[in-house]
Amino acid sequence: MNKNSKWLTPNLIVLTLVSFTQDAASDLLYPLLPILLTGVIGAAPIALGLIEGCAEAAAGFTKLWAGNKSDYVGRKPFVVAGYGLAGIGKAMVVVATAWPLVFFGRITDRIGKGMRSTPRDALIHDSVPTEHLGKAFGFHRAGDNFGAVVGPLLAVAGLWLLDGDVRKVAQWALIPALLSGLLTFLIKDKYVKKIKVAREKRVKVLLPSPLKRSIGVLVLIQLTNIPDALLLLRLHDIGLSTTMVVLAYAFANLVATFAAYPAGVIADKFSPQLVYMFGLITFAIAYCTLGLTQNHHLAFLMLGLYGFFGALTDGVGKSWIARMSQPEHRGRAQGVYQASMNFAILGAGIWGGALWSRGTHELPLVFAGIGAALGAAYFAFDLIGKRFAHRN
Repeated sequence: MNKNSKWLTPNLIVLTLVSFTQDAASDLLYPLLPILLTGVIGAAPIALGLIEGCAEAAAGFTKLWAGNKSDYVGRKPFVVAGYGLAGIGKAMVVVATAWPLVFFGRITDRIGKGMRSTPRDALIHDSVPTEHLGKAFGFHRAGDNFGAVVGPLLAVAGLWLLDGDVRKVAQWALIPALLSGLLTFLIKDKYVKKIKVAREKRVKVLLPSPLKRSIGVLVLIQLTNIPDALLLLRLHDIGLSTTMVVLAYAFANLVATFAAYPAGVIADKFSPQLVYMFGLITFAIAYCTLGLTQNHHLAFLMLGLYGFFGALTDGVGKSWIARMSQPEHRGRAQGVYQASMNFAILGAGIWGGALWSRGTHELPLVFAGIGAALGAAYFAFDLIGKRFAHRN
């Protein structure tokens, strides 16, 4: 068996294709959502923060439940159902004429995300040796991000072909969403036998203290991460056209696509904490600059820099938690971690949306950047302390 085949398994490839098509759908729709909601439907900006925050909270509750249950009944049923619900939620959003239907559509979409995400990530861990987790999650994240490049580019093409009709372009998202749902039936849940044994024993193993401590730190930092929808609204606020906003979003995801796999390799070789720290630094620089600048070219470049944040933190964070978990609580560990991060985004969405609605569009971004900088400083001091302790 060659080196690559040890981690590039059929399940990983299928799951990456599923995520690619789903993200093409999500990110065709997502950069249009602020304009669809505030421009076409006529809702207030605080509705955007409320919708995105509540949607992330719904995903959080579902991740916690699905991650735990998948340890007993298998991963695949949750993955298939989750991607199906996501398609239904997107359909509700694209036909909405009032913001409450957008609200329920986003909630349904995010419940689907919550139902699939932690079982899918546990399934990746089930399918790949622990020493290659960084590569595996980096590869999956790269496919995920590439879908987030294709989606916005399809949105740009649609805006050009359909004379800027945001609603009609948004409806295109239903095609890749359907394809993503169909691909889930190719997934193989190879570890059902082990899971059934755990179900029969009904032994609940407590999460180890170092794991809970790491989750707590990451969640505190996440409280500063306001929803990306407000970031896109900021670009529109300083004068970028709808097409340029979508292209900037695609650029950020293109950067993330190329950086995700190398980030995973570096995390495997050195430390997930080190890679995560540099991700927070890129976040701090990008957000503070975007909060203070009116320059279109600089704003566009800063969104590209922001792309490094997702690449250096998302898959890396999941692999970090995966390394600290055991098979009997693998799904639950991912559920607790990802759910807690979603609840933090709810808090960030509320305070970010509230500040935005008061007319202080710069402050939410600057505050978020400062919070990320403090998180990076914490990790830097922690790594230095560990290095000195190891020498002694």
